[in-house]
Amino acid sequence: MNMMAQMGEPPEMKRFTGQQRAAALMLALGREHGAPIWEQLSVDEIKELSATIAGLGRIPAVVVEYLLVHFSGEVASMASLHGSYESTERLLSGILPGERVKDIMEDIRGPSGRTMWDKLSNVSETVLAQGLRHEYPQTVAVILSKLRSEHAARVLSELPSEFAVDVIMRMLRMETVQKEVILEIEQTLRTEFMANLSRSNKRDPHEAMADMFNALDRSTEEKMLAALDERVPESAIRIRALMFTFEDLGNLLPAAIGVVVRNADKREMALALKGAPEEMKKLFFSTMTERAAKLLREDMAGMGPVRARDCEEAQSSLVRLAKTLADAGEITLVDPKSDDTMIV
Repeated sequence: MNMMAQMGEPPEMKRFTGQQRAAALMLALGREHGAPIWEQLSVDEIKELSATIAGLGRIPAVVVEYLLVHFSGEVASMASLHGSYESTERLLSGILPGERVKDIMEDIRGPSGRTMWDKLSNVSETVLAQGLRHEYPQTVAVILSKLRSEHAARVLSELPSEFAVDVIMRMLRMETVQKEVILEIEQTLRTEFMANLSRSNKRDPHEAMADMFNALDRSTEEKMLAALDERVPESAIRIRALMFTFEDLGNLLPAAIGVVVRNADKREMALALKGAPEEMKKLFFSTMTERAAKLLREDMAGMGPVRARDCEEAQSSLVRLAKTLADAGEITLVDPKSDDTMIV
């Protein structure tokens, strides 16, 4: 018997949790010797163990040897192993069917390392509510219980009132959900809802063009739209309707303007407001403290004459900032008179 087995646990083992030790052992056993063990695990256990393997990094040889000694006897000289997404996928590929490996790797790594529930949390509440309103209330209750509470709340607010109350009642009475139920719901979400979402989310080219026009300087934008007016007037109308301009900021709720103000570069904001209508200036100033508004006015006055082009570029930057904040869910780009307005 190797002296290591007699000496007890090496000090390097202290930094490995029980789950990490199991993951390192399975990596060390490889395809042939590990296959019988993997076959006895549930899908959830495989995902959990696979995710741990993928994050192991380098494992000292002394740790590998210790684990194998205690599992099946002595191991001769062995170099270190390296746990990574690639080595995990190679290991699983020799044990499980291709589709199972694909599903498991998608869940532990995904397009950006997210699980199905993380991906679902990034679907807008309106789209998600549209997709869920035809499901059974119990299914919706399980799904919402897996989402972040703030996102689940927004989805609830988008559901029909009676249906939402039914879902809430079921969430209140919900006990531990069986793994099989969760797996079935995950599979449904993956094969139906997310697939339909990706097909329905193909972007209208007019939206992409509106974003591009938002980034143009004012004179170029007007020339291009004038040319489209002559050649494809219907497209020009659609692009104008989809564009969000600096003037549109004036239609936002003061709370939304306040978020923009807090996130904006102060000099750029001063330059943007320098060329803005007086009403727009008042709106921005109203969201600031008296001292902050005074300092901004002083900055604007201290600039002296500025080129209109520079003001327009600064205004375009504020528009891009507002759209970025809207994409992050921090503000809503709607007219306060609209029924869809949300207080932020």
